Amino acid sequence: MRENSNKLHNFIRALDKLKEGLHQYNEENELLRDGLIQRFEFTFELAWKTLKEMFEDEGLIGLNSPKSVLKEAFSSGIIEDEKLWLNMLVDRNTTSHIYSEDTAVLISKNIKERYTEAFEKLRDKIIERIGYIDI
Repeated sequence: MRENSNKLHNFIRALDKLKEGLHQYNEENELLRDGLIQRFEFTFELAWKTLKEMFEDEGLIGLNSPKSVLKEAFSSGIIEDEKLWLNMLVDRNTTSHIYSEDTAVLISKNIKERYTEAFEKLRDKIIERIGYIDI
């Protein structure tokens, strides 16, 4: 990763904040749910942008959308479950454009049960790929 880049550090901080939100999450509290979803959106954005920067540093250019970056991450073995990540992209786009109570509940469940662990695996894979970083 670029020496002057903070993307990986910001991704890791966003993931930590997402996990903090999960610890306080209460399904009955709309405000906490909305906060959790907002933290998910930040974490997802930083995840794909960190991957994009990593690929650019390795000489791979032209990956300009989250979907193309995720497909490359799957092809190169950085993410294991392409479908999960593409579902995450759909959920991230859904939360940004349309608000539905049922959708918010479902996305919160996905964050809790599937997405946070996927972010943690991604963090570990990136660190493993680029070498040790001082976090």
